[in-house]
Amino acid sequence: MSGEWRTGRRVAVVGAGPGGLSAAIAFLQAGYDVRIFERAEQPKPLGGAVLLPVPVMAILRSYGIDIENNFGSKTITHFANNRDKLRATLPFNRSVEQAFGIEGWHYGILRMNAYDKMMRVLADRAPAALIAGHALDRYEDAPGGIRLHFTNGAEVEADLLVGADGIRSAVSRQAFGDPGLFHIGLRVWLAWCEDLPGIDRDHGYIHHSRSLQASYFPMKHDGRPGFEWWLVEQSDPAQPAPADIRAHLMSRLSAFPPVLRRLAENTDFTTQVFPWEIYNRPSLSSWCTGRVACVGDAVHPVSPYAAYGMGMAIEDGYFLARAMKGQALTPENIAEGCRAYEAERVAYCNHHVEFARKMGNQFHRAPSPVALLRDLVFDHTPVLQTLIAKDYLADAERMSLSLKELHVARDG
Repeated sequence: MSGEWRTGRRVAVVGAGPGGLSAAIAFLQAGYDVRIFERAEQPKPLGGAVLLPVPVMAILRSYGIDIENNFGSKTITHFANNRDKLRATLPFNRSVEQAFGIEGWHYGILRMNAYDKMMRVLADRAPAALIAGHALDRYEDAPGGIRLHFTNGAEVEADLLVGADGIRSAVSRQAFGDPGLFHIGLRVWLAWCEDLPGIDRDHGYIHHSRSLQASYFPMKHDGRPGFEWWLVEQSDPAQPAPADIRAHLMSRLSAFPPVLRRLAENTDFTTQVFPWEIYNRPSLSSWCTGRVACVGDAVHPVSPYAAYGMGMAIEDGYFLARAMKGQALTPENIAEGCRAYEAERVAYCNHHVEFARKMGNQFHRAPSPVALLRDLVFDHTPVLQTLIAKDYLADAERMSLSLKELHVARDG
């Protein structure tokens, strides 16, 4: 292993997903020495396209990623029933737009493209920082640090261990015990396709029938326009998956506006469709202990109803590095930084995770009489609009306005 490794500046990140990369880049920018350990020989993200909100875009911009030129596709998000009746629209916050100098709220991009851009930043800043083929076995306190033991026999001592190793995190399990993972009864089929003429590229729609969600958004991949689409349905992981995925999804999409079947008809089901069984864990009140701090799915896996999983992980990495204030990583400074990190992130992320789970239950697991009443209310009142503004956007907007160091300078 090469590169500087100075006592008091040593940050070991376990997991090279979006949260781990974000933490690594942010700590490097703050003047720390970083090594990021990944179990896979060729790290890559799972899934298709992703929606990134404006604060995440601002964080990526602060890492040196060009978000202005063909990075993502700005989208106005609408909620509608399966007959295309509009129920709610995600509003833009003009103060947030002005503060960041970024229009809108959601940007669609192929997950791999966003990940590759972060990987290139890491490679430019610290070419030797990423160490693949290293699965963590355990860690232990050491004199003046924390010692990591890997299944291949390698060992390394660090000052701070960042657990970014996903929903089945070895770091989080040792730090906080059995995560108590549970399946929430939902499966998502994530998909994408190339651009199609005649489909509005400024708007995305989240459609609900009595028990299904089918949605689509414009996005970009390698700077080229395309569309992401997905279907959310009830699932039991103990049951076999559909034998003919294309026929299964086409049948489900027949209850929705024709645009969704058109997108599916132009999708390569062997390379552009990804099934995702959704697991959550009971919410944690703390993500740090001693010299260990966790980010992303390691402590708050989230259902797709948040549309925020990758985004929250990227934010976590940024907030954790910011909380350490560039100070030497002594036990006292780590404890102070972890308190600041948790104060900014734990309640915020837990709220979004729990709200997303609540929405998933409302739309997919409600008994028929309740679902009928729900649809009548959502179709004919502003209740859904109010829920979205209050429970989804309000906290995110406040958090965005607090990130003053990422705001653009304005004359006067």
